[in-house]
Amino acid sequence: MRLTILGGGGFRVPLVYRALLADRGEGRVTRVVLHDVDAGRLAAIGRVLAEQAADVPDAPAVTATTDLDEALRGADFVFSAIRVGGLAGRAADERVALAEGVLGQETVGAGGVAYGLRTVPVAVDIARRVAGLAPDAWVINFTNPAGLVTEAMSRVLGDRVIGICDSPLGLGRRVARVLGVDPAEAWIDYVGLNHLGWLRGLRVGGRDVLPRLLADGDALGSFEEGKLFGAEWLRSLGAVPNEYLHYYYFNRETVRAYREAERTRGAYLRDQQAGFYARAARPEVRALDTWRRTLAEREATYMAANRAASGDTGGRAEEDLEPGGYEQVALALMRAVARDERATLVLNVRNGATLPVLDADAVVEVPCLVDANGAHPVAVAPLPYHAVGLVTAVKAVEREVLTAAESGSREAAVKAFALHPLVDSVTVARRLLDAYRAEHPGLDYLA
Repeated sequence: MRLTILGGGGFRVPLVYRALLADRGEGRVTRVVLHDVDAGRLAAIGRVLAEQAADVPDAPAVTATTDLDEALRGADFVFSAIRVGGLAGRAADERVALAEGVLGQETVGAGGVAYGLRTVPVAVDIARRVAGLAPDAWVINFTNPAGLVTEAMSRVLGDRVIGICDSPLGLGRRVARVLGVDPAEAWIDYVGLNHLGWLRGLRVGGRDVLPRLLADGDALGSFEEGKLFGAEWLRSLGAVPNEYLHYYYFNRETVRAYREAERTRGAYLRDQQAGFYARAARPEVRALDTWRRTLAEREATYMAANRAASGDTGGRAEEDLEPGGYEQVALALMRAVARDERATLVLNVRNGATLPVLDADAVVEVPCLVDANGAHPVAVAPLPYHAVGLVTAVKAVEREVLTAAESGSREAAVKAFALHPLVDSVTVARRLLDAYRAEHPGLDYLA
């Protein structure tokens, strides 16, 4: 089976390859094609993968190319993890938003809108090329903003594109661990949009054990989301929110922490990864060891500004430093589709009738049953009104981004910024768009 990875020079590609190396099942991936627009990054990641495979018999063969059409032809699965504008673009997104006093995170708020506006046209072009060159391939989308990009690609590929994210998996694992439950034995009642969802229950043997967690103050304060949101707020919600909801529930504190930080997250990663790629290009350096050290630093500093805003100065727990697991989600998804090994995964898929407050084509993040025919969202309980308000507001923003990307309408782009719950003024929305257009040539299409 052939897997094509778009964004194949990306820093997290070795995580995917590590998962593939551990898969010895029948029908496994035997060939990996890396595609990237940057040949230098491809070469560096290629060295890391070669060192990973050195002592593994029958490791999947790896080839690399900067030709997109060549990469797509013959693919059984296409894993999309591109970053339009690179980490320099992410850093600029954050800087522009913070200058206006609003959040610039890459998937949430003004930064997420800006990232979506320059990514959607590229993603739609990729979807069209997949449809023409590999019409039987399944596309697994990890490109951010993941829900928005998956919905854009689904307009071309239908249900053959499925979005993945490691956040729901990580949240479910942490809650299960605190409760002494095996995550593999638990049903995670999780629902929302990408980076905007809530874990509402954890069922073991048909019994919901989440109320036991919510009643235990010490247990609530022992894991990452409990420290971020606080026991009182989690009890008030009766659920455990995705970590990205911290940007909504504690927006003032987070913006202040971001503005006071020495560097934004994007600027930190831009500088850190530039150092990694420079070192990995040197022939005397062991690229895999360098990658591992860089990864450990990256994971240790994840959401550091949010932890500071919540008063948590203790750093991440040791068990949370292992990367989130999106590569396990991707592998489980490929196995389920390719081998008909049925699995239950939280995925980004078209809504159908799952959430009545959204239309059938809206991409949502919910538990799905996956088999050889793809991912099928399961029925979920209705959202409470506070969640309905956020979900529908953010979906309206996503739709304006899609309209702007399709039509080139400046008006739709301004509307996308202005309607976002974390942008507090139409005037600010107009200034944001002007500033982002000045930073990103890829937004020149917005007339």
